[in-house]
Amino acid sequence: MNKLMSTVALLALTTSGAIAGGIERVAPSTGILFEDGEYAEFSISSVSPTISGSIGGGAVPSGDMAQAYQNWSFGYKRDLSDQLALAVTVNQPYGASVAYPSAAAPYPFNGATAELSTLAVNGMLRYRMPNNVSVFGGIRLQSMKGDISLPTGGGPYALNVPAEWDVGYALGVAYERPDIALRVALSYNSEITHGFSDNTGNPFDVVTPQSVNLEFQSGIAQNTLLFGSIHWVDWATTDITPPEYPGGALVDYTESTTTYNLGIGRKFNETWSGAVMVGYEPSGGTPTGNLGPTDGNTSIGLAATWTQDNVKITGGIRYIDIGDATTSTINASFTDNHAVAAGIKMSVNF
Repeated sequence: MNKLMSTVALLALTTSGAIAGGIERVAPSTGILFEDGEYAEFSISSVSPTISGSIGGGAVPSGDMAQAYQNWSFGYKRDLSDQLALAVTVNQPYGASVAYPSAAAPYPFNGATAELSTLAVNGMLRYRMPNNVSVFGGIRLQSMKGDISLPTGGGPYALNVPAEWDVGYALGVAYERPDIALRVALSYNSEITHGFSDNTGNPFDVVTPQSVNLEFQSGIAQNTLLFGSIHWVDWATTDITPPEYPGGALVDYTESTTTYNLGIGRKFNETWSGAVMVGYEPSGGTPTGNLGPTDGNTSIGLAATWTQDNVKITGGIRYIDIGDATTSTINASFTDNHAVAAGIKMSVNF
């Protein structure tokens, strides 16, 4: 079953790195803590969204306002003793890349751009108890920086904030039955507050929200694995509101999101295994910000893993049907949008 887990993990990467709730690009996962022995992995994914809308029943189109982006992650795990394991991961958990075409005039946000990026270094320890239960926890060190330009749509306004590093934590518990490849892991990730200053020196905070993640898997037949996750994020705590900006919040969320994923993996032979996964994030039904005009999604993904000795290479692709949204302020309608995410991962057991 371990050969299947690289396939599963890659599908998770191309899922959460696509179009998730809020500004999340990579949902937290504890899977690396359960790899055998000494282990390292590197993943890279690319997401190509198409997101456009209009006002006035289609009379004034926005043009495609979403840019393609890439995401990468690295992880290393080793056993410190029979009971204790250490894992270190580096990834880019949150981000945004917005560019309304200038040619979309007279659309109110024509020419508006926004870029937000993060980098996180996570250290986790897992302690395994004799009764198939393990507990884990660690520190999350995260940086955030951003750049926004609004020639119109509340502008002209521009703001650039340099990278700010801050700290959070993660805690969790897991139960395993190795004889049937059963594992259920529940983890909590704290919010992290980043403090910035606007152009006039006024302070403001940006919070990346607390979340709860339930990951599960179980063998259901010889060489066949059922797996999935439920991911809840408290987006109501997140807003970006520089005091000097006359239009109020640049980014503001009123509801939490819950994302569901379910899949089946299959080992075909000693060299090849594969998996299919479906995902669903319900629509909140409330107006969204003009810099993030999406509301829920439905997706399907495929991945395959090639194994040779202690090396595994996995490739995956996912199609995401993006939920329709109506934006606040200008009441624009965004419908019939989608994204394609693809990724590749290489892992080694030492």
